[in-house]
Amino acid sequence: MRLYFGFLKGDAMARHPIKSLFQKNEDAKIGIRKLIIVGAGDCGEKIYREIRDNAGLKYRVVGFLDNDFTKHGRQIHGVPILGSPDNIGLIANEMKANEILIAIPSATSKQMREIVLKCKESGIDHKTVPGMGELIDGRVAVQAIREVRYQDLIGREVVQLEEERIGEYLENAKVLVTGAGGSIGSELCRQICRFKPEALVLFERAESPLYDIEIELKRTFPYIKIVTILGDIRDRRQLSKAFEANQPQVIFHAAAYKHVPLIESHPWKGIRNNIVGTRNLVETANSFNVNRFVFVSTDKAVRPTNVMGTTKRVAELVVQGQNSCQISNTKFMIVRFGNVVGSIGSVIPLFKKQIASGGPLTVTHPEMTRYFMTIPEAAQLILQAGSMGNGSEIFILDMGTPIKIVDMARDLIQFSGLEPDRDVAIEFIGLRPGEKLYEELITEGEGIVPTSHEKIMVLKGQACEQDILNKKIDELRELAYEQDGEGIRKLLKEVVPEYQPANN
Repeated sequence: MRLYFGFLKGDAMARHPIKSLFQKNEDAKIGIRKLIIVGAGDCGEKIYREIRDNAGLKYRVVGFLDNDFTKHGRQIHGVPILGSPDNIGLIANEMKANEILIAIPSATSKQMREIVLKCKESGIDHKTVPGMGELIDGRVAVQAIREVRYQDLIGREVVQLEEERIGEYLENAKVLVTGAGGSIGSELCRQICRFKPEALVLFERAESPLYDIEIELKRTFPYIKIVTILGDIRDRRQLSKAFEANQPQVIFHAAAYKHVPLIESHPWKGIRNNIVGTRNLVETANSFNVNRFVFVSTDKAVRPTNVMGTTKRVAELVVQGQNSCQISNTKFMIVRFGNVVGSIGSVIPLFKKQIASGGPLTVTHPEMTRYFMTIPEAAQLILQAGSMGNGSEIFILDMGTPIKIVDMARDLIQFSGLEPDRDVAIEFIGLRPGEKLYEELITEGEGIVPTSHEKIMVLKGQACEQDILNKKIDELRELAYEQDGEGIRKLLKEVVPEYQPANN
């Protein structure tokens, strides 16, 4: 590679020394930045054309890099493919590049780690094109270019969707998403719009996030009817009015309280929102003959040690019982998965703030592990699971290998260009109320079986005990009204015998 690069610089450029000098001076005078694009495929070529055709972007592409050695020495629109990303530092220095763009949306997390490490070693500014999961319409554009994020290093694997199957239940349908302004809810809305529903109803009680996602979707998908409802699932009358006005055929229920320590200290909030609110939504869906109802659950519902996880487990029982008890013709199903990277209230935004303030990074326990998935990947698999259910299933998403939180903390410190324990300290502060060291996705004996999709498994079957469950929920609602935390925990233990409150 170096011989070829020297030939290029010493021969091709030397043949036009005046032109080369003029270009250099002209670039400096008008503030043009020299850019090297990593990735000589379709994405890199498209980005090059956008830069070439838009003088306002203030970039000049001086070369491409690619791992495919058969491309080395060739040109794309007259711009040379200079060599391998392994030599980013050398090549960027030779070309006096100001910036590097990683334009490989199909890159795996391992490949991204290797390329980003080389970019950091070079000391040159670098950005990336999002992974395929983030490219909602599958198209790459300069506007999508952004800073490299930590989630790029742990989750850029491409999810293979059965798009025709998903389209069968979403295209031209009226879809309602609860919690539409949240991390998962908003991404579900973006992904749903890919399949051209007739209308998308955004149901959300937080005003600002609802406004933000409404503006984004109307701008990105002007051909889809977007309806916003500032509403609360705890309000039965409001739900009935919303269903009557919009007649949704598909429901994605993502609204929930999810913060473990906060719900541990406010258990009545978890009861009213996660359990009673879910039952309200389920019964309203039954009244209006909804076709499909997909409930977004959590791994914390498995052998729960906290109130939040237990409320989600009770909500699972409500949803699952609609079909197992033959109460409804609606196809009710549940999707259960672990943490999503970068979601509101998750550990990564907290760690970033702690790094920015000089540390320390607070980790609860050196052995604590969690499953992680990117937000786009989770949303896509929820849509996929929704296409597969016939009623009462719990779909389990393949979360891969659990990650130690302390390893994540060290990675983020290094990703910020600092050294763990030298530049930024890590401090262990002990488990918070309701937390456990390891999360699980399956309770022993649940009977998991594979599905036609490699990243989705399914649990089936549940005894019909809906009448008993409803009576217990009514009792929980009364205890929540009285804010009786001890009574709530005691009754939750009756409803979910595997609930073992943590001693911490």
